[in-house]
Amino acid sequence: MLDFPLWKKLSLWAVTLAASLLALPSLANVAGLDWPAALPNPQVNLGLDLAGGSHLLLEAKAGDVRAQRLENMEETVRQLMRNANPRIRIGDVSTADGSLSFMLESAGDIDRARGLIEPVMQGQTTVREWELNVVDGQRMVLSQTDAGIEQAIDDAMDSATEVVRRRIDELGTREPTIIRQGNTRIVVQVPGLQDPDALKDLLGQTAQLEFKLVDLNALPSNVQAGIAPPGSEIFPFAGGTAEQGAAIAVRRLGGIRGDNLTGAQAGVDPQNNRSVVNIAFDAQGGAKFAKLTTENVGKPFAIILDGEVLSAPNIDEPIVGGRAQISGSFTPETANNLAISLRSGALPVPLAIVEERTVGPDLGADSIRKGLLAMGIGSLAVIALMVATYGRFGIYATVALVFNVLMLLGLMALGGFTLTLPGIAGFVITIGAAVDANVLINERIREERARGRKVIASVETGYKEASRAIWDANLTNVISGVALFAFGSGPVKGFAVVLVIGIVTSVFTGVTLTRMFVAGWLRKARPNDITI
Repeated sequence: MLDFPLWKKLSLWAVTLAASLLALPSLANVAGLDWPAALPNPQVNLGLDLAGGSHLLLEAKAGDVRAQRLENMEETVRQLMRNANPRIRIGDVSTADGSLSFMLESAGDIDRARGLIEPVMQGQTTVREWELNVVDGQRMVLSQTDAGIEQAIDDAMDSATEVVRRRIDELGTREPTIIRQGNTRIVVQVPGLQDPDALKDLLGQTAQLEFKLVDLNALPSNVQAGIAPPGSEIFPFAGGTAEQGAAIAVRRLGGIRGDNLTGAQAGVDPQNNRSVVNIAFDAQGGAKFAKLTTENVGKPFAIILDGEVLSAPNIDEPIVGGRAQISGSFTPETANNLAISLRSGALPVPLAIVEERTVGPDLGADSIRKGLLAMGIGSLAVIALMVATYGRFGIYATVALVFNVLMLLGLMALGGFTLTLPGIAGFVITIGAAVDANVLINERIREERARGRKVIASVETGYKEASRAIWDANLTNVISGVALFAFGSGPVKGFAVVLVIGIVTSVFTGVTLTRMFVAGWLRKARPNDITI
């Protein structure tokens, strides 16, 4: 019981003080004090309900995923038939009713066409994504399977969640909460964000960048009337006006998407001092872009972003080197936002904001004040009860309780965890539960003294026997906390973090530290009796 060598005391004090000192920057921040810039500054991040910020619920349309897959398959089939040796000629291509159908000019090409298409129907998963049927001897119909659509939607939402996370990280915000909800929804919570409109603009931008050749055979009158020639589609110009008109017809297939971008930076065109976005492709994208511009010198091509034409310049010369420039009616802010979106990657599916909530910092500050008030009242009540009931041993428990709160706050700051309003509730619960160990120990010491054991033997037995129940009880709480963290989300996770860390620190301070305090007093005073 009294065996606490100097090295053990020093190590325990070192751990306690180091973890407690980590809490000082957060306490200074709450008190409104300036923390010296030269010192380390670990901070507990405040959640949306405490720091204020934005809550958005984003939803994707499953139909957009189906349409994109259909277009990709059409382009793949055309390329496969064109590259076949000898070439397989097809016609009467249709994408009506969510299926891709086309007519073979020669019925003798059925087996060859099937052999080329079958390998791409499986995709990259174990799910069969397409079904192939032959109708009337020469028409082939590719239909999307339900399992394939579900897998595609799931993959698209996973990718969209990561894209949203990268975009928010580019804004410099701390500890955002970004989680999927259901099959087609994403919850975004960004604490402390001062400009929610900028967040909405950033997340609402799909950033689907495309380069497509302009259809020179399209009649301007038909284009402005919304009539697209076969094999082409019509896109409006950004802003609704342009020298060529309010819209333009481009070839539907054969363009280049921005999937191969490796970088995007906002800049200024020195020739006209306008804001632009400079982009760079990887090797594969650069080769495609060079091929497109080399084969179509003198022809216009449209730069399309999220269904709107930014510009439609002529290709004066081949663009090689994998670098290009996007110009349009940009301000420095919109150019920077576009660069962030392109760097983060295009959303695989457009996301619409279906729910929006903004929490003001005043409400969060009020929650913090009330939470601290509750914690202060609870702490004083617990301290008064412990001191009145157990005397000196109650004082030791009180000192351990103070260190417990400081260590809990310091470890949360060190781990960069987020404190939410339920987390403050976890703090209050931790304060009450932290002295449970000391109550068990002190009551067991009382029992041993009542049985006639000597002071040191009573204290040693009290700590030894009570520790078993303490470990068992807290282990079950840790299991519950881990389950809450694993399966919960948002505020539930915040409560679980405080609960688990609080259990660890309360056992350390309530058992180990108080035992060191008591052992030091017993060794020094050698009392014949104790009041407990």
